[in-house]
Amino acid sequence: MFKKTIIFITLILLIIGSFVVYSKIKKVPKIEEKIEQKFIETTEKIEDIKETIAPKPTKILESGIPNKHLINTTFVPQAPEKKWDQPWQDACEEAALLTVHYFYQQQTPNDQQIIFDILKMIDFENEQSFSHDMNIEQMELVAKQYLGYDTKIINNPSPDVIKQYIAQNIPVIVPASGKLLYKENKHFKSGGPYYHNLTILGYNDDQKKFTVHDVGTQFGAYFKYSYSLLMDSIHDFPDSKNKLDINNGDKKILILLK
Repeated sequence: MFKKTIIFITLILLIIGSFVVYSKIKKVPKIEEKIEQKFIETTEKIEDIKETIAPKPTKILESGIPNKHLINTTFVPQAPEKKWDQPWQDACEEAALLTVHYFYQQQTPNDQQIIFDILKMIDFENEQSFSHDMNIEQMELVAKQYLGYDTKIINNPSPDVIKQYIAQNIPVIVPASGKLLYKENKHFKSGGPYYHNLTILGYNDDQKKFTVHDVGTQFGAYFKYSYSLLMDSIHDFPDSKNKLDINNGDKKILILLK
């Protein structure tokens, strides 16, 4: 009788044990399902974040150009060693021209090469009896005779005209009133220069801003100016040869063509 009781109890324990093991085994898929569901939810949240912070895609406008474009090229400060005596104080024209030249030549020069190239260009300008401040026609002559490019001067340009060139990977050189640029670029000293030059490399219609290499500050790489301010600032060196008359200078831009 005792043996039968032992056998009976053993069978009961085996049945209970089997039931417990079976229950645990059944729970495993449920745990896996929960883990999988959590993974899916986390992935969806990450995708939501990506969608939120991702830049808006480029659109092609009715004019045939994209709504934004950027040319990437070497930044050429007019004072590579941060010395602002002459000729560096007025070397914005040379730096703006070299910005385009290096882009076309696919060059990434160091500061010493930039210094050398600016000084060599100034030597050429001295041979032409140009002053430190060149107007856009004089810059055009340097671009043609010294750098070897075809050129085009555009009078009274519109933002759309500038964007048409940028969209074709053609940088645009702009003579400007630094005093007006100072409103959005506080890196200039003394309220900004009266006469300045910079190179437009990009635009973004969503932001209504041009992206430029502003050669006049160490922080000028890919600096952004609003469409309205940059267009207002465009003024060639005045006919009076007096920087104080900069706002009387004609609205012109210079295009270098390969």
